[in-house]
Amino acid sequence: MSATDDLVSALRAADAVQFGEFELSHGGTSEYYVDKYLFETDPECLSAIAAAFADRIDEDTTLAGVALGGVPLAAATATEAGVPYVIARKQAKEYGTANRIEGRLDDGEEVVVVEDIATTGQSAVDAVDALRDAGATVNRALIVVDREEGGRELLAEHGVEMAALVTASDLLDAE
Repeated sequence: MSATDDLVSALRAADAVQFGEFELSHGGTSEYYVDKYLFETDPECLSAIAAAFADRIDEDTTLAGVALGGVPLAAATATEAGVPYVIARKQAKEYGTANRIEGRLDDGEEVVVVEDIATTGQSAVDAVDALRDAGATVNRALIVVDREEGGRELLAEHGVEMAALVTASDLLDAE
């Protein structure tokens, strides 16, 4: 069994892959849904994802978890790999430090974005833009599930290589 097959099995064991009629955050609909909250709160699944992501980064990498879903993934992967991480908010908070990027980030630091699911890729691109505005160098994004609906292409248009652990095809072929 391949690493992809193992992860598909872990996602299914966490009941994170569901079938039916679902409305997606970008307004479209789908006959399947990947529930990030189920796979991110399942310790075995989260551990498998963190280990797979950790295998794909260098020891001098800083991770950036896209709020909300990418944060537990970044935290678990950072712990697994022994690297730091920051949090990329969707928008700056209106209180406290009013930061869009939370955590320690040095100018020019190489950052890899961590995201749960890529559909259009817009939330990852928004995080990339915020990180670059904060002085980071961002060329890669690690995604748990690529729904194969344009996310990879949009990220590429912004100079970011996307690496997904599984694709929609992987999930649907396993049914």
